[in-house]
Amino acid sequence: MKRIDILLVAVFTTGMMLTSCGGGTQPAAEEKTATVAIPADIQAMMPKGEQIYKSKCVVCHQTTGMGIENIFPPLASSDYLLSDKVRAVAQTLNGSKIEMIVNGKKYTQEMTPQVETKEDAVGVINYVLNNFGNKGGYVTLDDVKIVEIKPRTAAPPVR
Repeated sequence: MKRIDILLVAVFTTGMMLTSCGGGTQPAAEEKTATVAIPADIQAMMPKGEQIYKSKCVVCHQTTGMGIENIFPPLASSDYLLSDKVRAVAQTLNGSKIEMIVNGKKYTQEMTPQVETKEDAVGVINYVLNNFGNKGGYVTLDDVKIVEIKPRTAAPPVR
């Protein structure tokens, strides 16, 4: 009789361990949601995008991507950013002087050009689209082939 009790406890314990470790359970709702697979060439750009963000963008948009309220807009959960990835690349390349409404708040601070190549702009935007809680997918070089890189104006000579 004791052996049967021990056997039942062993079977029950094994079943509980398998279930608690994922064996036989259904995935949570979040796990069922399909994620966008990022192509290898885009993934290869991400480290440089991160480096660019940390060296240039972090000053205004902060390490958290939350920006500085009423001055520099957030990139984290930004409806403005996520609604037009090509525009984001163009603004990173050429800067922006337009008023932006981001998550319901107005931002008027000028953004200066941050990078000189489409590759760098795509890299940093893809980094932002996939960090700070964003699940923004990605933008490709083919997506931004229509973006024109505007000539930079030289600063006037100091006299």
